[in-house]
Amino acid sequence: METIAFAAGSLLLALALWDLFETVVVPRPTPGWFRISPYLVRGSWRALRAILAARPARSHDTILGLFAPAITVALLGTWLVTLIVGYGLILFALRDELRPVPDLGSSLYFAASSVLTLGFGDIVAVGAPSRIVIVVAAVTGLGTVALVVTFLFSLYGSYQRREIRVVALQAAAGAPPSAVALLENYAQLGLVGRLPDLFLEWEQWAVEVLDSHIAFPLLGFFRSSHDNLSWISALGTLLDAASLVLTTITGMPRGEAMLAKRVGTHLVEDIFNLGFRSGLPTGLDRAAFDAACDRLEDAGYALVERDAAWPRFEAARATYAERLEAMARYWATPASSWLGDPVALRAPLHPADDP
Repeated sequence: METIAFAAGSLLLALALWDLFETVVVPRPTPGWFRISPYLVRGSWRALRAILAARPARSHDTILGLFAPAITVALLGTWLVTLIVGYGLILFALRDELRPVPDLGSSLYFAASSVLTLGFGDIVAVGAPSRIVIVVAAVTGLGTVALVVTFLFSLYGSYQRREIRVVALQAAAGAPPSAVALLENYAQLGLVGRLPDLFLEWEQWAVEVLDSHIAFPLLGFFRSSHDNLSWISALGTLLDAASLVLTTITGMPRGEAMLAKRVGTHLVEDIFNLGFRSGLPTGLDRAAFDAACDRLEDAGYALVERDAAWPRFEAARATYAERLEAMARYWATPASSWLGDPVALRAPLHPADDP
């Protein structure tokens, strides 16, 4: 009995500490079956989506926005409970070294007071092995809380840096954002010459998001605090805008748009490779593309002949659209049609501001 309890406790400790190390300390994705957090996060997300799917007539953005903070706290609780049960089983196996000799429930209680560093003193260790276990339990308990607190600060710092540009994009691209609205508004405001700077800024944004979201995939579940905005739709908008500059609009510098598209596509590919399943992207037909071209011409852009531009734009968009659509569906983000709604494309989102 003691051997089984000691082995089971040791296994639980290894599981909790390994998962904590891989999730918080290692700055890269580490897939594997001997983990707690991937099963907890993905399973909870699927369960929440299934529950909300039964109420399709209501907006669920507020509830979905609570998921990431709640699951982060749940991970801390799960790690602590696993540590407590693991140490409790080990102390139960060493119960002859404790005074008074505890049963299983008292061993778990003693483990909890040790992990949480409460130290009531109603149970005392008298043997060297049990004393070592208690000291190690206190150290791992304090270390777990400290690591998770640091992890939270890191997550929220990366989240805030990500959202600054997403919210700023709303002024030019609308909410939900649209690549056509972005280019149209830059033309109406006389800012076409600053489009290369915009692409360079978003190239840097993509690099930062790639680094942080690959290191800590939980960041993908953090949603924007503003309605009809998400980092996925913002990324799709910039990639569509870059694709239009590269394939459809003439007379503009293309180097910055090319760099932004390369880094953005790399971001989409690497996050998709974390475990998403492919799916069919939202259809973009020739009529919608022609409507977008009409608006761009009205805004003052010179365009490539449409029969030549259309297949090039389709090919450029194919490098990211399918993966980005799959990510948008999984995270239930708003507005996955980044070029713009096919109906809305036929009319400007708003007229130019009066002088």
